[in-house]
Amino acid sequence: MLTKFESKSNRVKGLSFHPIRPWILTSLHNGIIQLWDYRMGTLLDRFDEHDGPVRGVDFHKTQPLIVSGGDDYKIKVWDYKLRRCLFTLLGHLDYIRTVQFHNEYPWIVSASDDQTIRIWNWQSRTCIAVLTGHNHYVMCAGFHPKDDLIVSASLDQTVRVWDTTGLRKKTVRGAPSMQEDTMVARVNTDLFGGTDAIVKYVLEGHDRGVNWASFHPTLPLVVSGADDRQVKLWRMNETKAWEVHTMTGHTNNVSCVLFHPKRELIISNSEDRSIRVWDISQRMGVQNFRRENDRFWILAAHPEQNLLAAGHDSGMIVFKLERERPAYDSHAACLFYVKDRYLRMHEYQTGRDAPVVSLRRAGQGQASALGQAPRSLQYNPYNPAESNVLIFSDVEGGSYELLSFSAEMPGGTGSGEPQDVRRGSGLAAVFLARNRFAVLDKNRQILIKNFQNEVTKKVSPPHPSTDGMYYAGGAGRLLLRCEDRVTLYDQQSRRVLAELLVPRVKYVFWSQDSSKVALMTKHAIVIASKHLEQMCSISEAVRIKSGAWDMNNRIFVYSTLNHVKYVLPNGDTGIICTLDVPLYITKAADKQLFCLDREGKTRMLDIDNTEALFKLALEDKQYGQVMHMVRHSRLCGQSIISYLQNKGFPEVALHFVNDNKTKFRLALACGNIEVAMHTAYELPDDDIWHQLGTEALRQGNHQVVEMAYQRTKNFERLSFLYLLTGNTDKLKKMLKIAERRGDVMSRFHNALYLGDAGERVAVLESTNQVSLAYLTAATHGLEEQATRLAELLTAKGMPVPETLADATLLQPPTPIVRADNWPLLAVSKGPIEGALVENDPVAANVAVQEEAAGGAWNDDLDLEDEPPKTKQTQERADSGTGGGGWGGDDDLDLDIGDEDLALAAPPKAPEQTIGDFVVPAAGTPLTAHWCQNSTHAADHAAAGDIEGAMKLLSRQIAAVRFAPLRPHLFALLQGAAASLPGLAQVPSLRASLQRGAAVAERPSDKVPALLERLKAGYRAFLNGKFGDARDHFDYILHAIPLTVAETKSEGNELKELLDISREYVTAIRIKTASAEETAPVRSMELSAYFTHCNLQPAHLLLALRMAMGTAFKNKNFITAASFAQRLLELPDLASERNAELRDKAQKILQKSQQMARNEVDLDYDERNPFVIDCATLKPIYRGAPVVKCPYCSSSYSPASDKTVCQTCGISQVGVETLGLVTTTASTSTRR
Repeated sequence: MLTKFESKSNRVKGLSFHPIRPWILTSLHNGIIQLWDYRMGTLLDRFDEHDGPVRGVDFHKTQPLIVSGGDDYKIKVWDYKLRRCLFTLLGHLDYIRTVQFHNEYPWIVSASDDQTIRIWNWQSRTCIAVLTGHNHYVMCAGFHPKDDLIVSASLDQTVRVWDTTGLRKKTVRGAPSMQEDTMVARVNTDLFGGTDAIVKYVLEGHDRGVNWASFHPTLPLVVSGADDRQVKLWRMNETKAWEVHTMTGHTNNVSCVLFHPKRELIISNSEDRSIRVWDISQRMGVQNFRRENDRFWILAAHPEQNLLAAGHDSGMIVFKLERERPAYDSHAACLFYVKDRYLRMHEYQTGRDAPVVSLRRAGQGQASALGQAPRSLQYNPYNPAESNVLIFSDVEGGSYELLSFSAEMPGGTGSGEPQDVRRGSGLAAVFLARNRFAVLDKNRQILIKNFQNEVTKKVSPPHPSTDGMYYAGGAGRLLLRCEDRVTLYDQQSRRVLAELLVPRVKYVFWSQDSSKVALMTKHAIVIASKHLEQMCSISEAVRIKSGAWDMNNRIFVYSTLNHVKYVLPNGDTGIICTLDVPLYITKAADKQLFCLDREGKTRMLDIDNTEALFKLALEDKQYGQVMHMVRHSRLCGQSIISYLQNKGFPEVALHFVNDNKTKFRLALACGNIEVAMHTAYELPDDDIWHQLGTEALRQGNHQVVEMAYQRTKNFERLSFLYLLTGNTDKLKKMLKIAERRGDVMSRFHNALYLGDAGERVAVLESTNQVSLAYLTAATHGLEEQATRLAELLTAKGMPVPETLADATLLQPPTPIVRADNWPLLAVSKGPIEGALVENDPVAANVAVQEEAAGGAWNDDLDLEDEPPKTKQTQERADSGTGGGGWGGDDDLDLDIGDEDLALAAPPKAPEQTIGDFVVPAAGTPLTAHWCQNSTHAADHAAAGDIEGAMKLLSRQIAAVRFAPLRPHLFALLQGAAASLPGLAQVPSLRASLQRGAAVAERPSDKVPALLERLKAGYRAFLNGKFGDARDHFDYILHAIPLTVAETKSEGNELKELLDISREYVTAIRIKTASAEETAPVRSMELSAYFTHCNLQPAHLLLALRMAMGTAFKNKNFITAASFAQRLLELPDLASERNAELRDKAQKILQKSQQMARNEVDLDYDERNPFVIDCATLKPIYRGAPVVKCPYCSSSYSPASDKTVCQTCGISQVGVETLGLVTTTASTSTRR
């Protein structure tokens, strides 16, 4: 039995599969109905309106309806889309045992302990028939799948078959007559049953009450199970029904029994805690499954798939009786697979398919026994002269067959016998060479055999727990599987070539050139090289079924239960298409996918792998191919946009976007102000213009900022912008606008920005602030106004304030630069962006506008003195949605000349010429390439862009304190170039160094140097020189952000170095604090925390020794005992040099266990996992809120949020960042 899903709940009394979706209903003894997705293993919904146990439940075949019946005498019909009960059917007088929808008619049949069966019309919500005749509880009732029949089982020891033809003719084909619809007729029907449904057969034969009976889906058979522990098979014809066979084997009451929907089998379950499978033709039991403690109550079969479900005391299980995966192997242009006990061959190119070898054994029946289908098949790739296959099955605990045959496609429909068949037992069998194969026997030994099935060599595997063996991509090698790893093993030299930690591998798929391998588990795929170096790993929420490498050996296509997906060696994944039924991929060739289904039929799917090819081209920097796909492929979707943005190509993602909001967001992400501005015109949203203004202000493009503020009518910011840029003319107009609008504060601010003291006096006087107006006038030397205001104050009886002798005039600052925009560094467009501009008219238009300076900004202001100058601006002004600057608003009706707002175009650089010779433009310096090709701070520092390196570190690891990094930054700058002596009187030439000749990359720092530092830190720590050790680990922490890893393994080493340094710095801080602490309680706590740092075993031994001694001296014996126990568990303590410490720890443990008390309470609980707060050096227990350093991952309580990390001294705690970059942009890995 293959368990696909298992749930834990109260006793399950009813089950029903959804006919299409992967759902199953369970009705529980506590009154709850659960809706499960058995494919994902999740609870989708629950319905709990019944009062008491719910014993029956059923899905409708086509409508979104559920019917349920319970011990509250009620039948409820639910809509699972609306998630509520639609109505309740009342009529039964006792517990309702089962309910079921009819496949075609709007009927529900229900069985009850009131000894009746009722048929309901769920559309009219009435009872249309009552079937009486049983004289005890009716335990179940069900419709026939096709005929007008109902079968029922009762504790009166009978099974009855009812004919509902009359009811169908009465209620479905025509309306009932008025005479039949009288009140008396309805009462008689309710009490005594009508003539619409009559008993056709009464099946008697059980000695005790019958619990279940069900129809065969196609044959005239009925099966029943009863309290007499027997399962009976009955046959019917038009006139009678009789018992065919009785199957015995259950040791307690048979709860439920039904026919298998796909095979000639009967499945029954019982209160004896077992599920039994019976063969109809042989009339005997073929399988038996038991549970230890749970009785089984109900069974259900999926109408379309090979799935069964069983409910028991503590939940339910969804299972299969056998595997449905066909055994197959693909070699060259042919597929070999097993179907109907034949080895068949399928040619991919011609589509021809025929059996080549019969696999029937002498004396074997026509149908293969249950569970004896082949599990796997392997074709011999080493023997071109002859065709050999190894077929492995689970028969007799594992067996194999070696077949030799001719691989020529037979001309007729028949199949020949194999030339040679060799059989044997084992756990696995794999071809090793042209005439040799390996067998893993049941004693876990590897046997090397020839094709005569003779053992030529015996080898012990490197791991005694080896339980699987696979083809290893080359002759003489084996891929061995144990519980948690796979091992690449050379059987000739008997040595392990490589190992990879991958638990429970199920299938192995090699690329055609054997350069890569995909290791597939139940829910994960690991891609590795031929030397088992892991390249990437992915996981899926649903089961992974199969996979195959494409023709170029770089795309691994795999199938799950409902999707075909792909994974690239760099870890990028995507969905190719969805599946209605699971398929097993045999070959992936360009745009075609060859598969096998569960019936063993070959299929070919047309797929679109453009997305995968696009990602490969982008990774390989084949920009020509990328551009071809951009122009001619229909790549779209949020996934490809997010992918491009994460990979640093938002400008490419712009061309996949039609949604203006997404395009605007991407344009801001790549700093493309022009595209963002054009998109903002189509989005009449003030928040969009506010974001545009913020980004433009960051870039120093104050002309766009001005327009954004105009669009959003942000007067205060606009005035401040004019102050910063020294535009006094527009500030005066802002003053007039504020006066028109009646905004006193805006008017005062603008007067303050202009330094217009008279205007400020007028504003203060108009707001009755006469005293302030007088002070302003007197301070600024406005004697006439000061005299007038003094008289006004005297007339009002208010004192005239005195001016200070040292009062100074309040004047606005003078702007340093009065220019159009801030100067920006001219950066040449990359190969992708340049090609996009050439071929995209919108981008080309933007590029032209970039060259045409700022003159076009006048048109966007839409002023009254002069009409708009472009057609585009005119359209925006006419539509009324663009805002158009100040002239388009009623409150900005001013006479403002356009010449006041004109923006001068930047002067064009003169072209340097010497006669007819044009001096070529200077090339891009090598250091500029370092900055362009890398997102690593070390490359920018080496190029001399120290500020850029600091900004990168700020974005990547939230670095805010750069003093510790200063020596590393300048060391990179000094070591990235060499000085070459030139001619006399000529200074030396500075030549930049490169990592490689083919790429423009700077020389990198090496990881081994940091490893030497780590060793020095270990030695100092062991010798108790904690100051020196702290210096070494601090150096490593400060050097890692500026160290470039050449390979992914070096990147992993850097991350490991970072974790080690963090732990040791924390440990040294705790040790130092403990040495300085005078309070014994706090000293004990620090000693305890010291033992929870992740230290080397030798160092942990010293920490535990110190903590044990401190706790024992202070009479905290329970704590001392725990330290002693941990100390004794260390492997190093078993050596002779630690014999004295071992004896001491044993004595302390014995003494502490005798005393068994603690003198003082400590803030320390070793049973509750915790991390150390690096600010307070106190524990943060599991479940408490915690914030981390984005660089070194040190833990802190929320009180330390936004402070500088005390471990690394670089980053700000609690900031979410991209993470540490360890390699260059092409192979970037982030922490």
